[in-house]
Amino acid sequence: MKYTYRESRGWLLLLVIVGMGMARNASAYLDPGTGSYVLQIVVASLVGGIFVLKIFFGHIAGFFRNLFRKKDKDA
Repeated sequence: MKYTYRESRGWLLLLVIVGMGMARNASAYLDPGTGSYVLQIVVASLVGGIFVLKIFFGHIAGFFRNLFRKKDKDA
């Protein structure tokens, strides 16, 4: 029986999920700077997304402004 790539991915994903479920408690340490770093990433993502939307809608508004601009009779 030969598996396709998609079936192999499914089996691998299943093994990873089962393996994660069987893991014991981790003795990990998160220092206070980690929360600050995560907050910085969230804020930077929001500001970047707002900037992208501003530029995107500026291009769309400019397109329609040029499309419906009245032609100058002197030119």
